[in-house]
Amino acid sequence: MPRVVPSQVVAFINSLWPTSRDLNNITRGQAGQLSGLITLVDKIPSELLVMDTATYPTFVCATAYIGQKLATWIRFPDRGHDLGFMPGATQMNPVTEIRDALAKCRDEPLGSATSKLHFIPDPELRRNLLIDINAIDRALSNSEWKAATVLAGSMIEALLLWDILNRRKAAFPSAVSTLVINKTFSKQPPGDLEDWVLHHYIEVTAHLGVIKPDTAKEARLAKDFRNLIHPGRAQRIGQICDRGTALLSVAALDHIVRDLS
Repeated sequence: MPRVVPSQVVAFINSLWPTSRDLNNITRGQAGQLSGLITLVDKIPSELLVMDTATYPTFVCATAYIGQKLATWIRFPDRGHDLGFMPGATQMNPVTEIRDALAKCRDEPLGSATSKLHFIPDPELRRNLLIDINAIDRALSNSEWKAATVLAGSMIEALLLWDILNRRKAAFPSAVSTLVINKTFSKQPPGDLEDWVLHHYIEVTAHLGVIKPDTAKEARLAKDFRNLIHPGRAQRIGQICDRGTALLSVAALDHIVRDLS
């Protein structure tokens, strides 16, 4: 079976509906093309569907909307000939939303996309980190959502610790003082950076501008998801690791690698 990657589906959409006018005037006469689009989307490996916290839910809703519209056309031949728009605060064209979401995705797994990690000069450390990244890819491929969520959180912690230790020795003490004063940190972090928790690494690197604001938001979510490894916490807050937590955590990791590169 041929491998389907995000860019192929984007090209497919652009070939069928090249303009905004085309996208906004899709009718049941193109039901076959829409069915083909949903089939192609379903064949994209899950590890390639790495999106940010805003994009992924919209992507899921857009594919579901098209699937429901196709089912309605089959069941009620005389009901509604236009694909229409997804309900919400603003009108959203489902095909456009799918195209724009997939345009943000890679055609290679995270491990391949970041396989060199050029910014880490230590070859042994780089090799060990790549082993972990490949483990994340395998977990995503096997739908092992908890493993992917937790491993991505651990990788984020390792990379941010490395950056502070190797690039921010002169700058991080002042950042810590500011974060204590403004109550981002409830108390002074431990003196040994390796005794810090992920919260400390994220806030220090965000304060110093090492990671972008959107990356910091994703990393904070990944921090919370990573804590779901503890059964008691998961039970208290009524949340479990699932496809969404895994993909969001991996997206945060991907963007941290980008920001550190």
